[in-house]
Amino acid sequence: MKNKFLIACFLFVSSRALAQDLLAEVDKQSPPQKDYAIATFKGTRLVNFQTIETLSKGSLEVRIAHRFGAFSTGSTNLWGLDGPATIQLRIDYAVTDRLLVGLGRASDHKVIDAFAKYRLWRQTTDDAMPVSVTGLASINVDTEPNSLLAVDRYQYFSSRLAYMASVMVARKFNSQFSLQISPTFIHYNLVDNLTDKNDMVSVAGLARYKFTKRTALTVEYIQRVTPYTATMSQYHNVLSLGFDIETGGHVFQVFVTNGSAINETRTIPYTTAGFSNGMMLGFNISRVFSVKQKK
Repeated sequence: MKNKFLIACFLFVSSRALAQDLLAEVDKQSPPQKDYAIATFKGTRLVNFQTIETLSKGSLEVRIAHRFGAFSTGSTNLWGLDGPATIQLRIDYAVTDRLLVGLGRASDHKVIDAFAKYRLWRQTTDDAMPVSVTGLASINVDTEPNSLLAVDRYQYFSSRLAYMASVMVARKFNSQFSLQISPTFIHYNLVDNLTDKNDMVSVAGLARYKFTKRTALTVEYIQRVTPYTATMSQYHNVLSLGFDIETGGHVFQVFVTNGSAINETRTIPYTTAGFSNGMMLGFNISRVFSVKQKK
């Protein structure tokens, strides 16, 4: 009986040791689990421009963007609060964790846009992948009625179309500071003047500094690169300084900016207000809903 007990103990210890050796071998062969940087930016947009962020699969985001009139309009216009104002309404849906599609409509030139944004690479905490990269493409339709009664400017529907493509590269340096650079290409089927070019290139820089759990300071600057029109001096680069407030499922962004048009194909090339006399108050408010059916 004693011998049987000793044999049983030996077999038990041997089997545990063998199991541990097999598990250790499996761990060696299995690739280590990657940890990704999260919340590089809180929202899918900073001010006028998109960030690298997408939503989780099955999420629906409703967004309202509003720009008041310029501060320089004075006290009789309540420093721009009386208008004229521009507004954009949009709705975005996450097809997957990486793919976001959306539809929006802005009051300036009555532009309707549809876009797709795909997250190509994600930054890892071990810096094996030091940045996050997201690609964006959109089609934009100018639906404003033709104001030139003698000449049909929009004889063809294709003349109303503009296209935008951007590659967004961002890095979350620590829990507080994030930075994004976004080279952007825009093509217009129809330009305003005969001497204008159909294509233009710009670069957007976005930064976010989070100083409390739910609040952050933001900066956005869009630099036009190519001389797309002979009247470049009439238009200005876009600067925005903002403050983000996170309240559960809502993100409230309030800022000052000289870009009133909201839609990128209008804001980037055709901002007529400068920094000194064209800054205005604006806000974005977004709400995310989960519409994915639970299994």
